[in-house]
Amino acid sequence: MAHQQSVARKLLLIVLATTASALLMTVAAMAFYDVHTFRQTWIDDLSAQANILGLAAAPALDFEDPGSAQDYLELLRAKPGIIGAAIYTAKGGLFAAYSASGDRQRDFPAIPEGDGYQLEDNELTLFQRIVSNDEILGTVYLQAEYDIAARLLDYLGIGGVVMFLSLSAALLMSRRLQLSVTRPISAITAVARNVIEKRDFSGRAPKTSDDEIGVLVDAFNGMLAEIGTRTEVLESSNRQLEQTEERLRSLNNELEARVKTRTAELEAANKDLEGFSYSVSHDLRAPIRAITGFCSLFEEDHLGQLDAEARRKLRIIKSESRRMGELIDDLLAFSRLGRKALQPTDLDMRDVVERVVGRLKDDETNQKVEFRIGSMPPAHGDLRLLEQVWTNLLSNAVKFSSKKERSVVEVGGLAEERELLYFVRDNGAGFDSKYSERLFGVFQRLHHDHEFPGTGVGLALVHRIITRHGGRVWGDGKLDEGATFHFTLPKEFPDGGV
Repeated sequence: MAHQQSVARKLLLIVLATTASALLMTVAAMAFYDVHTFRQTWIDDLSAQANILGLAAAPALDFEDPGSAQDYLELLRAKPGIIGAAIYTAKGGLFAAYSASGDRQRDFPAIPEGDGYQLEDNELTLFQRIVSNDEILGTVYLQAEYDIAARLLDYLGIGGVVMFLSLSAALLMSRRLQLSVTRPISAITAVARNVIEKRDFSGRAPKTSDDEIGVLVDAFNGMLAEIGTRTEVLESSNRQLEQTEERLRSLNNELEARVKTRTAELEAANKDLEGFSYSVSHDLRAPIRAITGFCSLFEEDHLGQLDAEARRKLRIIKSESRRMGELIDDLLAFSRLGRKALQPTDLDMRDVVERVVGRLKDDETNQKVEFRIGSMPPAHGDLRLLEQVWTNLLSNAVKFSSKKERSVVEVGGLAEERELLYFVRDNGAGFDSKYSERLFGVFQRLHHDHEFPGTGVGLALVHRIITRHGGRVWGDGKLDEGATFHFTLPKEFPDGGV
């Protein structure tokens, strides 16, 4: 009787647990769907409102009439959920602003972000470009309250009531039905105990029904009849398993030996590569220094005897010698990069960028460049190498926008679901996008030296550093319309890098 009660309790717990789990999953799914629908409805509503504001404010932006734009924004008082709104010009300047509280001193973003939305602190923020005739006239900014707590509390109350009523009904039904299940199980238990205690396989459990319990009884009785054969088969399988395990151990030992051999060969190849790099550096630098030195001596001793064409050719020889030295230095830096272990640490990316920008501003030739540094999420990586990435990308942006009357370099970033995204944008010479795959190759350049000097190794270094960090890098651009270089870093830094 005690065993029957124990099984009954277990069945009762199973019924109640199953019912409760199903109800919890149902309530959770409904709550999740409602939250998702509620959020999507808010986003769609704000997007539609932003489209309406964009269409209404487009003429005001064209005619530089902030008063009309302000009037349109004031109409948002009919939408109590919207607590703040603003219209920006195409250059990012604040054109008109609205605050539901009437606070004119409300903080608005200094620079509009790209199209998209963001949920933070129960507030939904949306940016949407104003486009007319394929031309960006400005940006609409909307901020609305996103109160989801009340809806969740309603769901919790409904779910609690439903669970209470459902579990009460399940308790009543299970008490009535459990006897039809526990009695046949008790009979099977008695036969099983006899097998365990007396090793008697001749006993059989009585079959009282043709349902699943009856099928269980037939299966149990059949198991007793065939247990001897199954035992023999099991022993044979165990012997085969032992043989297979022995073979696997042998194969594993062989594989480990091969790995050790390949590792030793790779280490030897790396040492040969290091020796080759040193040899290239030493053997190539010597003739370059000799050429440069003899050019200087020749210039000192015979400059007065040379005509203008000879002097021009001598200057070309010295310039190309210096360029060859720079190429050797860059090539060695590129080859050494893969042999240094990464030293990851937590980084304030904005602080890193500001240090690099400060060094660039120290150069008098860069005084006319306007740097715009936006918000950037913190990262985890090698400070020295990532600082080199920013230096190369920002130096390129300054160099290729130097011929513009007004050079503008923008820097920013954002945190995505699995990675961190950063970018550097300039309004310089740009490039033909069909050649973008060549950007990150060693010594690959898309502009002539007489236009923009360089060795073509900077972006290759960027690609290798970001790849070692487990990220991606790519560039977009158009001729004479500027370029944008993006790179990503993983939120979770890979052990040891790549």
